[in-house]
Amino acid sequence: MSEIFVGGGGPDYAQKQWLKLKYANRHGLIAGATGTGKTVTLQILAEGFSNAGVPVFLADVKGDLSGLAAPGRADFKLHEAFSERAGKIGFDDYRYEHFPVTFWDLFGAKGHPVRTTVSEMGPLLISRLLELSEAQEGILNIAFRLADEQGLPLLDLKDLQALLVWVGENRKDLSLRYGNISTASVGAIQRRLLVLENQGGAGLFGEPALELSDLMQLDETGRGRINVLAADTLMSSPRLYATFLLWLLSELFEDLPEVGDPDKPKLVFFFDEAHLLFDDAPDALVDKVEQVARLIRSKGVGVYFITQNPDDVPEDILGQLGNRVQHALRAFTARDRKALRMAAETYRENPRFEIEDAIREVGVGEAVTSMLEKKGVPGVAERTLIRPPSSQLGPIDDATRRAVMAASPVAGKYDTLRDRHSAYEILKKRAEDAAREAEEAEREEEEAEMAAREYKSARRYSGKRVSRSTARPARRKSDSFGEAMTNMVVKELTGTTGRRIVRGILGGLFKGR
Repeated sequence: MSEIFVGGGGPDYAQKQWLKLKYANRHGLIAGATGTGKTVTLQILAEGFSNAGVPVFLADVKGDLSGLAAPGRADFKLHEAFSERAGKIGFDDYRYEHFPVTFWDLFGAKGHPVRTTVSEMGPLLISRLLELSEAQEGILNIAFRLADEQGLPLLDLKDLQALLVWVGENRKDLSLRYGNISTASVGAIQRRLLVLENQGGAGLFGEPALELSDLMQLDETGRGRINVLAADTLMSSPRLYATFLLWLLSELFEDLPEVGDPDKPKLVFFFDEAHLLFDDAPDALVDKVEQVARLIRSKGVGVYFITQNPDDVPEDILGQLGNRVQHALRAFTARDRKALRMAAETYRENPRFEIEDAIREVGVGEAVTSMLEKKGVPGVAERTLIRPPSSQLGPIDDATRRAVMAASPVAGKYDTLRDRHSAYEILKKRAEDAAREAEEAEREEEEAEMAAREYKSARRYSGKRVSRSTARPARRKSDSFGEAMTNMVVKELTGTTGRRIVRGILGGLFKGR
């Protein structure tokens, strides 16, 4: 199999339109207004890639794509319409079938838990996730640098929270080396982390972390597994959704080997609601996405953006999306008309019709398509009737979902959260050791002071009996906590204690945990 049947084009829809697997890693775009058929197009492309032995990853934003795990049915209300469409476009071997699906869920409710570690996500994406300012992002970069230098594994949110407390306590010394570190900025990051935790984002971080190889499996018949991320709940936190998908895309880019131009992709990645990735994104992040989109095709990965309007995608990235399916756009406003005109200009002209008019007029389930042809040249734009799906249109029930998850090749692998020795435990032990050493030093100082007092009040030869007091002397008023801490710091700086004294907030954080 060297190509995927997309639909029928031409005046009578008899000209079959194909997506060539050889160019499927040149990325693509599925665009169109709400209700014009984008989800069905995504579904039939996922089916085609799976049948061709290509694994797929996609996000199920509305819950409809879970139907890939079940076959269509003859009693479905659109059965006759689908059969008629199949006949019209020459889809002679159209039949209902289910596909091998693996369900994933960041919250672990509708799929296998999917996690990464704080270290793997990195400071850039976490800053994007937390909506940090430039100064706050700088402090987060310092924290990650210190974690690397001091061998502090950052696995989950409590590791990062503990490290930030340590950074705040040692900010004076660290500021001399890395620049100003304000307690206000550290506190702001901690508050953002708390909000993320309250939104359920803490479940994204931890171990066992997702192994990319689990996304690139085939079933026993050689069909590619379709990885469906349950995103209907996740979409209530759109920044978390976009950041997770971008992290996954970056991991694929960094970990997969170069394969050049394969006969078919190793994985196809569908990024639904793509505008969430670019809304208010800093330039550094957009540059990273552009770099990934430009280079990841050499790793054998095809990326397909799904969005309502092509201008949701930055122009430099849009230019790299060779395979295009443009559903109807509604031109009600001046911005809509401009977007429609720009979308039409990106297609190779067809003398039979005006592309701008066609994009405005195509019906539900119909689109203007352009697929890469020989030598990667864009094909002529064509009005195409998209083929009907073979799997169920709409969501499956909970019982079917549970059965699919139980039969999954990764069943049980990610279910149990593992909490191994990491930054939190290391810093906790340091705090406890430092507190114990501080108490020992304070006790030794008090004993020495008491011995000196006893010596001064000892019996002197005067011919009179002098009583000897063994009571514990009261602390002088000047022996305040602040003075005690000052004395301890002086001891540290002069080498008396020999080790750094770490107390206060850090010790309080770990108390009782």
